[in-house]
Formats: sequence, structure tokens, C-alpha cells
Amino acid sequence: METVLITGANRGIGLELARQYLKKSSRVFATSRTSESAPSLSELKQSYPDTLQVLPLEVTDDRSVQTLVEALRGETIDVLINNAGVSGGKQQDIRSMDYAWWAHTLAVNAIAPFRVTVAVLDNLRRSRNPRIITLSSQLGSMLRATTTGFYAYRSSKAAVNKVMQGLAVDLRSENMIVCPVHPGWVQTEMGGANADLSAQESASGLIQLIDRLKLSDSGRFFKWNGEEHPW
Repeated sequence: METVLITGANRGIGLELARQYLKKSSRVFATSRTSESAPSLSELKQSYPDTLQVLPLEVTDDRSVQTLVEALRGETIDVLINNAGVSGGKQQDIRSMDYAWWAHTLAVNAIAPFRVTVAVLDNLRRSRNPRIITLSSQLGSMLRATTTGFYAYRSSKAAVNKVMQGLAVDLRSENMIVCPVHPGWVQTEMGGANADLSAQESASGLIQLIDRLKLSDSGRFFKWNGEEHPW
């Protein structure tokens, strides 16, 4: 039985990942900023009382992360999924930029995955096959320059790709697999109703990819369907 830690698991892809991992008999630690924001996780907990634990986590707050560390002390984590993220706000183009939101977006999408990963390294070291997955985006690819705007979101995903690439190098000697992954354009609150994929399809593909990752894959950028994504 593998143990999976998922940040931002109260809705969207994170919630669906939790649901599908539980169905395949994994243990899941699912985090949400507050219990009030996680009614769907509370419902899921009723179906999986022994294998789902819901924990509070504000990924940008050091004290909250330390509280998570204490809650996980002595636990093994086989898979960490840095899923928590924000879209960058409504004002993020050359006509109107909310600079405070840009800074917040970088804090959530680029800095927090590093903060959480480093915080739970001891838990990952207990695993025989530790994998660190961060949900990135194709909009962070340097080879994709087909649309404008979304400066805050794009820059945060480009930044986290580089962060994960660096962690892959630093943690290779400990046999830890580190990969950023594009989950697809998904029908969530962030992706919108016109997106290509359902959360169920994205989560299923992500889990299949995570299951087959090898150390030689560490530091590569993948799509939800297992294809490699250009940087």
C-alpha cells in the first residue's frame, strides 16, 4: 500500500487524484487550507475513514508547513503531489497588472512546491520508490509563445519547472524521482467548462504516469498522458 500526499486536494484535480488513489487502495494525506473549504473531502472521508486523512495546510505559511511536518512525523510518503495552485488573478496583462497578485502567484505556484517538498524530505526518504510530482502547465514552456497575457501564471509555471529540474539533480543521489507534469486543460474551476479533459481523465492519466516513472525520468517534463513535454 502506497502513501500519497496531495496538496490543495479539496477540489478539482487534487480531489479527483485523492478519490482515485483511494479507490486503488492507497493511503492518502489530503491537504486543504481550511476544513471549511473541504466539504468534498469530508464526504470522501466517510467512505474511506481508515485510509484518508485530511490535514490543514496553507502552502505559503512556514508555520502551517511546520504543523504538517509534525502531523506526518514518522510517516512514509511514497508520492508527493504538489497540486495547490492559483490562476494569477484577473489582471495579468500589459493593459492591467495586479503586482500584488503576481507576487502571490509566484509564492503559491513556484515557491511553495519547493517549501513543501523540502519539508517532507524525511518522509520521502522512508520510501523505497519516492516520487515528487508538481502540477505545472504547458503555459510555462519556453517553446510555447502562441497566446498573450497570463503573465503571472505563465511565469510561475516556468519558475516551478526550473525549481523541479534543480531538485531532480540535488535528489538523484537519494533515488528520488522529481518531475513537473502538465495535467492538460481540465474542466475545473480554474480551467473552465470548455476545457478538453475532465478531472477524471486527467487524474487517471497522471496516476498511470506516476506509477511507471523511473529514476531515469527524473528531471523531465511530462504531459498527463505520459508524453514528454518540451521545456
